[in-house]
Amino acid sequence: MSTFLSVVIPSHNEENRLPGTLEQVLRFLAGQAFTSEVIIVENGSTDRTFEVAQEFAQKHPNVRVIQSERGKGVAVRSGMLEAQGEYRFMCDADLSMPVEEISKFLPPALDGFDIAIASREAKGAVRYNEPAYRHLGGRGINFIIQALILPGLNDTQCGFKCCRADVAEESFSLQTLPGWSFDIELLYIARKRGYRIEEIPIHWYHHPETKISAWRDAVQMIKDIFRIHANAWRGLYKNERQT
Repeated sequence: MSTFLSVVIPSHNEENRLPGTLEQVLRFLAGQAFTSEVIIVENGSTDRTFEVAQEFAQKHPNVRVIQSERGKGVAVRSGMLEAQGEYRFMCDADLSMPVEEISKFLPPALDGFDIAIASREAKGAVRYNEPAYRHLGGRGINFIIQALILPGLNDTQCGFKCCRADVAEESFSLQTLPGWSFDIELLYIARKRGYRIEEIPIHWYHHPETKISAWRDAVQMIKDIFRIHANAWRGLYKNERQT
């Protein structure tokens, strides 16, 4: 039997948050009519993330655990290419978006799309408990992203995105960036290759234990944007679908 939905969860040092997230995801999936799988991608953890993930996999036949090198981009790429689902949904381990909102990214709620990305800025989105400085910082980063590489996309960095299987396999096979900027590269590739990107408004909850360092990651992101442009100039993302 084919799998309808794959949920890919990159997990680095998530032994504390992962159990609660998996329980919520599995409970949600158990209540759906479609077939599904969960792929946990442990990447370079120094805690018991891998063991915790394996414990869940032993109890739930639709849960798989794989390992990758450290780096969120590497982990997501590995999971999305390993997945078997007709739709492939990447999900942050902090589950800052209520799990029930996964339905917004799938038919019949959404159809005729190639990539659907969660947006904290689209009309109808709601943010909870986010400090003003964090919101302003995020808006500043998005201004840079829109100005330098992805105009018109208001929230490229939210960690919840869904791709059709063929889109995931083609786009992620070309992804090169190992770190946080992989989202930008993925969406740039998608646009370059003529795919339709939909922004989906979500309810989003700020978690104070976030691993993102605004200044450090913003500087790295700008460097990565120029690296993406250099890759494109070398023909790495050539749009073969339109030639």
